[in-house]
Amino acid sequence: MAPIRLRHPKGVVTIQVDLDQFSVLDLQQEIYAATEIPPSQQELKAGYPPHSLTLIPELPLESLGLKQGEQLIVSQKAGAAPASPSRPGQTASTTRSPPLSSPPRSSTRQQPPSSPTNASGPDHVPVDGGYLVHRIVPDDNSCLFSSVALVFEQDIRKAPEIRRIVADAIRRDMVTWSDAILGCARSHFPEYRNPTFDAVFLSLFSRPRDDYIATILRPATWGGAIELTILANHYGTEICSVDVETGRVDRFTPERGDGNRCVLIYSGIHYDAATIAPILDVPDDFHQTRIPIQSEGDDDPILVATKKLADKLRAKRAYTNTATFDLKCQVCGKGLKGEKEARAHASETGHVEFGEY
Repeated sequence: MAPIRLRHPKGVVTIQVDLDQFSVLDLQQEIYAATEIPPSQQELKAGYPPHSLTLIPELPLESLGLKQGEQLIVSQKAGAAPASPSRPGQTASTTRSPPLSSPPRSSTRQQPPSSPTNASGPDHVPVDGGYLVHRIVPDDNSCLFSSVALVFEQDIRKAPEIRRIVADAIRRDMVTWSDAILGCARSHFPEYRNPTFDAVFLSLFSRPRDDYIATILRPATWGGAIELTILANHYGTEICSVDVETGRVDRFTPERGDGNRCVLIYSGIHYDAATIAPILDVPDDFHQTRIPIQSEGDDDPILVATKKLADKLRAKRAYTNTATFDLKCQVCGKGLKGEKEARAHASETGHVEFGEY
């Protein structure tokens, strides 16, 4: 069973469907049970920007092209007469939909917010179909992995699993991720040549493969471009990272992509995610985390919105200049100023795990 999120006139709800076995009518029955809108009156939209779905009850659900975690917008046809929700050949008394007074166990009802704005909430910018919202993750040295877990697994607690994906990919591919590549990261990834990235990836420079793998599995170790490259390929989705200080967008494009991209926000030493909410204050699991690519250029609406979100954060000085920020060696506890001192300390002591004060 896979979760499908519904936005409907009375709020939001998550239902569980079998993408392989359900028919379109099965989906409509589940929607009916969760929203009280009969199948004959349902209008569904999916994707970004939202597009209408053609509902042919007898066809398999796969005909709609839905994916796990999909978001559907459900509306009721204007002036439509109520119709029986039963399947062909069944009577209404034998349908599997539960009574309307008792919603299915797999659904969690949420009431719509009382106001369409949220001045005290996270930063956001409007986009077609909702808002691009800054999703903040903890400052615990696993922010990159937590952000990726939020986007692809909808659960930041799965950050350790994201680390294992990276470690396994390096372990399997000794050619792509050789000692030479891992030890000379800045010569292979343009992002490493930008000073604002150097401090974040400092802990992993010039490390043999086995050492790199062991290090990346530790929760105190930061990640960067190598990890994002691996994760983009693993999930088949482009990962875009916007630098708050400069507004630069770095794109990690998979070898075989699914036509979607996601957005991370980079402050100089910390990663957060950005996701699309249809309305502000909806539950986190109703956010759209993967967005279809509409343009390969910088004029893609989501990239434009991403830069606007970075502008808002920059105006609040929500970034760190890595030449002057305060670091702490996680091994010996020594305080350091900027990446220059951190590099010198690493060279002198071999200590390569750092956190921000």
